This record gives sequence, C-alpha cells and structure tokens, in this order.
Amino acid sequence: MKQLMAEFIGTFWLVLGGCGSTVLAAMYPVAGIGFLGVALAFGLTVVTMSYALGRISGAHFNPAVSLGLWVGGRFSGAQLLPYILSQVLGGLAGAAVLYLIASGKAGFDASAGFASNGFGTRSPGGYNLPSVLLAEVVLTMGFVMVIMGVTEISSPAVVAPLVIGLCYTLIHLISIPVDNTSVNPARSTGVAIFAGGIALQQLWVFWLAPLVGGALGGAIYPVLFSPPEDLNKL
Repeated sequence: MKQLMAEFIGTFWLVLGGCGSTVLAAMYPVAGIGFLGVALAFGLTVVTMSYALGRISGAHFNPAVSLGLWVGGRFSGAQLLPYILSQVLGGLAGAAVLYLIASGKAGFDASAGFASNGFGTRSPGGYNLPSVLLAEVVLTMGFVMVIMGVTEISSPAVVAPLVIGLCYTLIHLISIPVDNTSVNPARSTGVAIFAGGIALQQLWVFWLAPLVGGALGGAIYPVLFSPPEDLNKL
C-alpha cells in the first residue's frame, strides 16, 4: 500500500505541477513562463518526487514506464496493474485540484484545452496523427531507456532522479508544439476527463503510443546495453 500511495502522490504532483504550469502560468498574462517554463515544471515534478518517493515505489508515476520496466525485467508483473491504477487515480486527483483552482478565474473554460493532448486541430503546432504517434513512441522509448540506464546497479543512485527529470524536460522541449507532450497515459487521462469532447476522443492515442514506446524501450535496453552475463539470463 505504501508503494501504491507513493505512485498516487507522485502522479498527482506531476499533473498538478506540470499541467498546472500550462494552465495557470504559461501565458500569464503577457510575461508567462512559456514552453521552456512548462518543460522545466514537468521535469521538476519528476525530480522532486523521485527524490522524495523513489526509495518507496521506484518513482514510476507513469503507466508506460511501469510497462517498460516490466518488459525489461526490472518490475514484477503482479504489481503492474495496481501501479497503473494508482497512477491513473493520482492523475485524476491532480487534474481535479487543478480544475478547482483554475475555476476561480472568470471566463475559465476547461474545454478550451486544459493542458490536454491532441493532434490536428488540438495540436499546438497543427501536427497530424502520424507525427504525433511517431513522436510519442520514440520519445517514450528513449525515456524508458534512460530510466533503465541510470537505475542500473552500477550507477550512482543519487543522480538518477536528476537525470530522469532532465530527460523529461528535454522531451517536453521537443514535443510541446507537437501534441502538448504526453509520454504518460495517466497525465493525459487526468486532464482529458475535465476537458471532455475531442480531448477524450483522441485519448486513445496517448495510451497506445506511450505504451508501445515504453515496451520497446524496455525490450531494447537489456539486449543492447546489459553486461554479457545478464544477457545469458534473458
């Protein structure tokens, strides 16, 4: 239960901090934090909660990461579904708190976006579905590979949360214009529930592509980069 609560709280913080920076601060009112600030906010949510809770649950905060680590032999299959459920519930709770805060401003309309992900007319840069699918698969794959690399037994544990957070920041710097950056189905689900409409209709993309990317990253890393003695166990 401590592990599941840690995943709930960590994902809650990720959605509140990352999506909150988008909804509340990105364009406020003229000198907002912009794409760079939003990317840093998402990265900082991962850094802070990874340091705080990583020793308890491993700090996945993301169904695609949990799936990738399971495929890569770093995570128990018995824990996979409970972790994913906790992450989704945490994302919903974070989005609910953000919605309550944002609703305090006159004229707020969650259906206008609410930091939800999308393609076509819902893409900040007008990118189409194939572009979004490719970006989400490749970036999630890279994210899982970075996580697996910096959490090797031989790697210094103290630097892992920082590297993972910087990678998450980089991913957002690349892909916010493409689809508002998902690489995390729990993050996408939380805000899509409140945005409704097209955000919900397009939500399947932000489950399918990150899960495929996470599984690819989890499958590729141990084959390419594990020591020879570990490969014999695969």
